[in-house]
Amino acid sequence: MKGYRMAIVGYARVSSTGQGHATQVEKLKAAGATKIFEEKKSGLDKSRPVLAECLQYLRDDADMLIVTKLDRLARSASHLHQIVEELTAKGVGFKVLDDAALDTTTRTGKLVFGILASIAEFETALRKERQLEGIAKAKAEGRTGGRPAMVKPETRAEIARLNGEGLSMRKIAAHVGFSKATVQKELARLAKAAAI
Repeated sequence: MKGYRMAIVGYARVSSTGQGHATQVEKLKAAGATKIFEEKKSGLDKSRPVLAECLQYLRDDADMLIVTKLDRLARSASHLHQIVEELTAKGVGFKVLDDAALDTTTRTGKLVFGILASIAEFETALRKERQLEGIAKAKAEGRTGGRPAMVKPETRAEIARLNGEGLSMRKIAAHVGFSKATVQKELARLAKAAAI
């Protein structure tokens, strides 16, 4: 313990300016928190400077981090796993007040977090697999991704007609209401199709 006793540090988060931290802070203080970090950020927001400051503040082998609910801390199972791994590496305990099973200082808590870590890995693997399958299916159907073409077939035909009449790229672009680059792209596509 490096000569000092364990300190309990609390983290409270609310997502909108209309909400307050009072209820969470009250619970954290009742659980023994002597320092509390308060943040107003969306749960999905990746940038959480107060959380980063809180994690930085926690001392090796001397502190415990407590939150009222799991969703106050992490934005996903993988994010939770990342935070708990960081805390474990520092020897910092972690406890969720509204769920007694989530306490890394107990054997049951460690088991629960082990299961959560496995779920996080499983979710990541599934998401990656679905993404790869989606890309393969799109390629098989001739879709290459990105935004759908904005140039309609009738506009494409008009571009071809005006080009055949010898109008400049600038005049064609002004006539059809697209940029010169788009007109050039469409003419290149038409030329490629004609060459096949």
